[in-house]
Amino acid sequence: MTALLERFYRGLGFLAALAMVGSLVSVLLGIVDRQLNLNLRGLDAYAGYCIAAALFLALPETLRRGDHIRVTLALQKTPPRLKSALEWWSLSAAFGLSVYLAWFAARLVWVSWETHDVSQGADATPLWLPQIAMALGCIGLAVAFADGLVARWQGRPFFPTGAGEAAHVE
Repeated sequence: MTALLERFYRGLGFLAALAMVGSLVSVLLGIVDRQLNLNLRGLDAYAGYCIAAALFLALPETLRRGDHIRVTLALQKTPPRLKSALEWWSLSAAFGLSVYLAWFAARLVWVSWETHDVSQGADATPLWLPQIAMALGCIGLAVAFADGLVARWQGRPFFPTGAGEAAHVE
């Protein structure tokens, strides 16, 4: 099961990287469009959709690698029992919030699909298309927090070794 989840996180991370490339392509096309007057419509909106997709799709992989902001300085100074309780509470609260967010992100996609909601910009894109990436990223984040809770319950590390340390910057 862990290997399947790792592939899931990496797959979403790969999609996030593709979204960043899509954003770059949209911006570059916008530059070319302004120079050659090609009158391509909606490139700014597509760049925004790609950036939002990259942000949400990268959430699970970023959590798994331990790269989200955590208050490790405070945790290092707490007694072991209190530290354990704080970690349990943090994982549980984050799981609950991420499930709530995933539910409403998926619901937003459904409502946009049902109401045929389109972008107000020049692109007139059906909004459920870019919202799918947000919903996938939120669902992935909820799965990652559930994975973290299960790992904690089983006594195995969820974050890679050294993820709880402060960043070493020169």
